[in-house]
Amino acid sequence: MKKQRFENLNGVQNQHQLKDFVSWYRERMSKTKDLTKTIAVKHQPDYRLIHNANVDSLTWIGHATFLIRINGLTVVTDPVWTNFMGTTKRNVPVTIPIQHLPEIDVVLISHGHYDHLHIQSLRHLPGDPLFLIPRGLKALLKKKGFLEERIVELDWWEEWSNQNVTLTFVPAQHWVKRGLFDTNTSRWGGWVLESTAQSLYFAGDSGYFEGFKQLQKIKSIDYALVPIGAYEPEWFMELDHMKPEDAVQAFIDLGASHMVPMHYGTFRLADDTGPEALERFEQAWKEKGINEKKKSVLPIGGTLRL
Repeated sequence: MKKQRFENLNGVQNQHQLKDFVSWYRERMSKTKDLTKTIAVKHQPDYRLIHNANVDSLTWIGHATFLIRINGLTVVTDPVWTNFMGTTKRNVPVTIPIQHLPEIDVVLISHGHYDHLHIQSLRHLPGDPLFLIPRGLKALLKKKGFLEERIVELDWWEEWSNQNVTLTFVPAQHWVKRGLFDTNTSRWGGWVLESTAQSLYFAGDSGYFEGFKQLQKIKSIDYALVPIGAYEPEWFMELDHMKPEDAVQAFIDLGASHMVPMHYGTFRLADDTGPEALERFEQAWKEKGINEKKKSVLPIGGTLRL
């Protein structure tokens, strides 16, 4: 049976060929980057707040991994606790070991790329979590030994609710591939988490697209977790990853009240560095004239009380 292939809105897709990868490699070799500078790290996390189920909060573990406490529900996004992504070494330490987490109720997966779906991390999460995953990924998790009754597949705009929290899978502009023959055989997207008191949007991995404006018309967002890294070279990355200026515009499009930048500085998956991405983000924020109080730049291991 032929597998379903998923597409972006408006049919946008990456058309890169081998020659483009060669061009990127040659370009990378010609660049001089200061890799000794890293983003901020909180070496003494606020475990009292992290383990307080009565207080809504979010904690940045690194890359696209957040621990979210919302209305008593404990959620983790794209869990990645590893020091290596392929041959790429983690730039900053894991300041919150996976065994020090509270018990996890729900795991949200944005898509199947290895830096967002790390099987060993899923296996070691405390508790007996439910896995909410994009359409097309269930077979992979079952093959890896996860119980079918703990897996829920969702497509864009489908939702799941528990403890008066509604989780909705929403569009992103990206792609997915884990092996030689599985390109785009599973969906990709972001997640909106809504309680009576809070709403959060976790963008996952995405290029800049009209979907942010569309989401504003459907959902009211308090906190937007938006990627700002893995954008260089821009000619290669622009369809799949936002540069910092795009991320700021996405925040404006969303009509959100507060932004937390993510997906930068943890792994060097493209040519940009974490400090470079953050510097461009701060400059773009200033140029747009947005109130400084509407953003929180968390250190690795930092917690924001909502």
